[in-house]
Amino acid sequence: MLKALVTDVDGTITDRRRRINTAAVEAVRTLVDAGIEVVLASGNTVCFMDGLCKMVGTDGTIIGENGGVYRRGFSGTLRIPGDKNACLAAFEVLKDYFAGRGIELELYSAQYRFADVAFARNIDPDEARAVIRDHDFSVQVLDTGFAIHLQTPGVNKGTALVELAREMGLSPSEMMAIGDSENDTEMLEAAGFGVAVANAPARTRSAADRVTEEAYGDGFVEAVKKYFDDLEVR
Repeated sequence: MLKALVTDVDGTITDRRRRINTAAVEAVRTLVDAGIEVVLASGNTVCFMDGLCKMVGTDGTIIGENGGVYRRGFSGTLRIPGDKNACLAAFEVLKDYFAGRGIELELYSAQYRFADVAFARNIDPDEARAVIRDHDFSVQVLDTGFAIHLQTPGVNKGTALVELAREMGLSPSEMMAIGDSENDTEMLEAAGFGVAVANAPARTRSAADRVTEEAYGDGFVEAVKKYFDDLEVR
């Protein structure tokens, strides 16, 4: 029996322009009101996630920074498995490298991040990976489709889901996960049941137990209606 739902945000409960799908919000609130715990999982910062949780109506349990941070409820202890210092060091090397090619890297919300580094998608992620490898940094490069992130190897939404499940007194097998991007892959694999919305790339689809017919937030609503069919989800 599914007791919790972990969902990505951008591209999963939004449309392609990052506007929140209002039907997805209603579906989340229906789950919460029925006692199903809903966890928002994103590459975004904790402060962003806090505001989103309050507006959507969850209890503040989050996975942020692509698994670099997680927390049980608004008042819970923030866990930080990621290593921001290593990511910052790698970013400085990338910044110098791309500056030599006339490209400036734009940091996103650096002062609000605890574990990773995020910047604009104005470079080739594979080229960034090659630079990181050449300098022997123990850092992974993630392309979420909305930003490029530098993260600690072995830290992802899936590892955070497993640890968070323990704090919630649940087994990962009792959790369903929904996502749309490559950085959701480990999360879909770690959950008892993983769903990729139709706009997901091939790698994410292959990690899922099911792929929805609808895309973006409409796909999220489709999945909730199908797997929580005893609830009256509009």
